[in-house]
Amino acid sequence: MAAIKFGPKEVRKSIRFTLLSRSGCLLICLGLSMLTLVLQSLWVPLEDTGVDPAGRYPEVRGQDNAVQRLALSLQVLRSQVQKLSRDGGTKMTRDDLSLLLQSFKRDHQGLAHMMERELKRVSLKLDLLSRKNPLQDWTHTPPPLQYQQTRSEPTEKCNVPRDPAYPLCAEKVKFLQARWQSDPCYAFYGINGTTCSILSYLRQIEDFCPPHTRQNLSVPPWQQTPPPVTKKAEIRTSLKPLYDVIGNNSGPALRFIRRRVERMSGRWIAAGLDSRRSGNWTAVTQMKLLLYPGALAGAVGRQFESMVERGGPLGELVQWADLGASLTILGHNVTLSTSQQHLHSLIGAAPGHGSCPIQAPLTFDIVYTDYHGLTHLQGAMGLSFQHYKCRFRILDSFGTEPAFNLESYAHKHGYKTLWGSWGLQPLQYMTMFPHTPDNSFLGFVTGEPESSEARERELDPYRKDKIAVVYGKRDYMWKGKTEYVSWISEELETHATVYQSAGRAAALPGHIRNHGLLTQEDFLRLLRRAKVFVGLGFPFEGPAPIEAIALGCVFLQPRMDPPESSENNHFYKGKPTTRQISSQHPYTEIFIGKPHVWTVDVNNRTEVQHALKAILEIEVKPFTPREFTCKGMLERLHYYISHQNFCSKSAWPPETAMRLHLGPLGQSCVSVCQHSSLVCEPGLFPHINSPAAFTRLGLGCSSTVLEVKHLFPSYSPWGRLCGLQKEPLLFSCAGSDPSHRRLCPCRTHLPGQVALWSDHL
Repeated sequence: MAAIKFGPKEVRKSIRFTLLSRSGCLLICLGLSMLTLVLQSLWVPLEDTGVDPAGRYPEVRGQDNAVQRLALSLQVLRSQVQKLSRDGGTKMTRDDLSLLLQSFKRDHQGLAHMMERELKRVSLKLDLLSRKNPLQDWTHTPPPLQYQQTRSEPTEKCNVPRDPAYPLCAEKVKFLQARWQSDPCYAFYGINGTTCSILSYLRQIEDFCPPHTRQNLSVPPWQQTPPPVTKKAEIRTSLKPLYDVIGNNSGPALRFIRRRVERMSGRWIAAGLDSRRSGNWTAVTQMKLLLYPGALAGAVGRQFESMVERGGPLGELVQWADLGASLTILGHNVTLSTSQQHLHSLIGAAPGHGSCPIQAPLTFDIVYTDYHGLTHLQGAMGLSFQHYKCRFRILDSFGTEPAFNLESYAHKHGYKTLWGSWGLQPLQYMTMFPHTPDNSFLGFVTGEPESSEARERELDPYRKDKIAVVYGKRDYMWKGKTEYVSWISEELETHATVYQSAGRAAALPGHIRNHGLLTQEDFLRLLRRAKVFVGLGFPFEGPAPIEAIALGCVFLQPRMDPPESSENNHFYKGKPTTRQISSQHPYTEIFIGKPHVWTVDVNNRTEVQHALKAILEIEVKPFTPREFTCKGMLERLHYYISHQNFCSKSAWPPETAMRLHLGPLGQSCVSVCQHSSLVCEPGLFPHINSPAAFTRLGLGCSSTVLEVKHLFPSYSPWGRLCGLQKEPLLFSCAGSDPSHRRLCPCRTHLPGQVALWSDHL
C-alpha cells in the first residue's frame, strides 16, 4: 500500500487544529472545575453539621441536594473533557471532538435547565447571605415586631452606658461587635452591626445592659411569667392521649414503646383507679410536660434504632414507656419528641446555632430528657438554658454523684468525666434503680405475659418447668462463661435468646437451645415457664432480672470479687459514679436476696452446684417490690411532681423525718443508713450542716472549717476537725474517705418503696 503524504500546508492546518482543540478542552475543563467548586462550596450536607439547625426547613435541604446533584454532573462532564485533553495533541481527531459535541448535545437541554434553575437559587442564597438579616426570608420566620424596630434607626448615635448594676455591658457590646455574624440568631433579633442594634439586643433580650428610657420591658420576653394554671390533674382511665403523641411511628424504638404501653394499659388504668379510690391522694395542678429522649434523635438516634431489633439495650426504652404511661394516667399533658428540629420548634428556639435565648417563656413545666437531650437543649437555648435548667429531669440509668456534677470541683479533684459537670441539683438525675439517694429513683414497671398465658396456669400458678433461661442477648456476653453454663446444663435444660443475623447461627455450645431474639411478649412467656434465670455477669443492672423474679424465676448471678468499678471495669469507666459493684445486679442482691436471688462465685463448681440443688428443692413464689408495680410508680411520680421544685427553695421532707447517724471511718452515708434499714436523705443535709449537729452527737470540735468538699459535713478524729459544707450542690450521700466519719441524715421508707418516707402516704 502506498504511503499517504502530507504537504506543508496540510501539516500546518493539522498542528493548528490540534493546538486549538487542546486549548479549548483546557478552557472548558477549567471553567467546569471552577463552577463545580463554587457549587460544592455552597452545598454542606446536613449530616455533617451534627444537628438540625433551628429554622431550617425541608425545602432548603432539597435545594442543597439539587446543588449537590448539579455539582456531581459537572464533575462527570469535566472528567470526560480532561480525558480527551490528556490523550495528547496528536491523538485528538475530528471524530473525538464530534463525539464530545454529541455528548454535550445529548445532555444539553436537561443540564442547561438544571444549571439555570440552580444558579437562580444560588444567586438567591448569596443575596440572602449578604443581607443584614440572612435568615428572615430563608426560614419564613419573621422576628418579633419589637426587634424589627432596630433597623429603622441606623443613623442613631448610641453610647455604651456605664452602670455598676450592669458591669458586663461594655464587654458584651465588644463581643457582639466582633461576633454578631457568627450566628444568624443575632440578626434574627435585630442586630445589624451597629452599636445601637447591639445595645437594643442586650437590653431587651439578654439583660446585660440597662434599659432604655423609652423601653417598657422590665424583663426579657423569655423570662416573663405566663398566667398561672389552675386546672387540677385528674386520674385518667385511658391512655389515648399518650397514643396520640406517640403516633404510628415506623421506627423500632417508638414501636417498642407503644407496644409496651398497649400491652400494659389494663394494669396502668387499674392502678390509677385504685390510687384515686385511696383516701391519701392529693390533687395537684395539671402540668405541661415534654418527654425528649435525646438518644433517639440525630445520628446517635439512628445508631440506637439500628440496635433495637438486634439485641441492643432496651432498658432506656422501658423507662420512657413507663414514664409516659405514668404521667398520662396521673392526668398531666404529655408531649413526646424524638427530633431536634421538632424540639427547637417546641421550645421556641431562635433560628441559628443556639447562641441566643429562646423567643418566649418556656411553656413546659418539666422537660424529661437524657444526657444527649441536655446537650441538644443547651445548644438551642443560649442564655435561657441556665434560667430554665431547674425544670429539667435527666433519665440517667447509672446515676450521677454530686462530686461529678459540679464542673469546677470535678475538674479540680479528679472527678471530671464525659458525663456530669452540668451543675444541676443532683436530685434532677433520675435513675433506673436506687443506686444512690443523691439522685431521684425513677424506676420502671415489671412486665407480665398476656392474660391468656396466665389463665393457662391458673390451676397451678407456681408450676415451673425444669429449665433455665440465660440472661445475655449477644454472644460476646457468653465469653469465658462456657464452663459455668455447662454446670447449669447438667441440672436444667438450658435456653438462650441470643440474637443471630440472617444465615448465621450464634456461637453457643451445642447443648444450648437458642430461640433467637424474642419479642417482649414471647420472652415473658419463656420466663413464665423457667425455674432459673441465669446471669452471666453482663449486662449490668438491667430490668430483666426484676421481671424474671416477678414471674417466679430464681435469679442466679455472679459475685464480683473484687468489686467492679470505674477503676477496673471498662463498662463503668467514665461514668459519673464511684460505686463498687459487688454483683451483676446489686439491687436484687441488697433489696431482694434469697430465696429469689442467689449470688455465687461462678468459677467455683461446688458453690454453683450447691446453689442449684437448693433452688430446685424449694418453691419460690413470684415477687415484685412495690416500687416496681404500676401503683408504686404512680405513687413515686406523684410525689416527685408534688414536692420536687428545683426552681425555688423547698424544705422537703420535713426535719421531723430525719434520723441522724454518725458513720464509721471510710463509709458513705448510703452504707451507714442501709445498715440501720434506713435511707440517706440528701434533702435533710442543710439541717445538720451546723456546729449544733456535732454537739448533738457528742463530738467536741477543736476547730471547725467551712469548705467546698463533697465529704462534708464530717468529723475527722485526727485533730478533732469538724467540717461543714460550703457548696449545697455537693451535699452527698455517696462520698466516703478513710479519714472522715460522715454525718448522715437518714430516714425511714415505705416497705418496698425506698423513694418515699413512711409518713408521706
